[in-house]
Amino acid sequence: MIDSEAAARAFVAGLADAAGMARLERLAALVLAENRRQNLIARASEERIWQRHIADSAQLITHVSRETLAAEAGGPWLDLGSGPGFPGLVIAALCPQMPVVLVEARALRAAFLREAVAALDLPHCQVEGRRLERVPPFAARAISARAFAPLARLLALSAPFSTDQTAYLLPKGRSAAQELAGLDPAIRAMFHVKHSLTDPEAGIIVRV
Repeated sequence: MIDSEAAARAFVAGLADAAGMARLERLAALVLAENRRQNLIARASEERIWQRHIADSAQLITHVSRETLAAEAGGPWLDLGSGPGFPGLVIAALCPQMPVVLVEARALRAAFLREAVAALDLPHCQVEGRRLERVPPFAARAISARAFAPLARLLALSAPFSTDQTAYLLPKGRSAAQELAGLDPAIRAMFHVKHSLTDPEAGIIVRV
């Protein structure tokens, strides 16, 4: 269990090279600075940004294969409702050669994401500053979302981007099992819940 900032940094360091850690240090600084201008993350979580946000996001890549993260694997990793960049911008910082699309309809947050992508030098990361329904569909290699929408609606909205090979990685906090139980049984059978490493009571809904 990742229960401290030190443990969070150590966990992420095990997934990142030196350049990746530098990008994530820069991302943390950018988020904290921007949080003075717009409410990106709860002020109470600022002192635990590595545990609560960065490691919480980074853990998603431990649930997919190395092939999924390869530059040439196929379509982009699609992150819905990216907000301050969690989890999508963390994924892009860890895997800079992989195409990543961040969807964020709120103009101020989309502007921040574009600034962060440029500051972190992530040429394969693209920001879509509009509602998902207005984004031209493509086949995504993976779909992630954190606090985007209730599970049934999330799956319906993301369906145009999903194929049989698309992985889903959906941090759902303490509602994970309950939301999954509410799905039609045929759909529910395609997913399962993994325990979060950063919160013993939280779950991640996964299809890989």
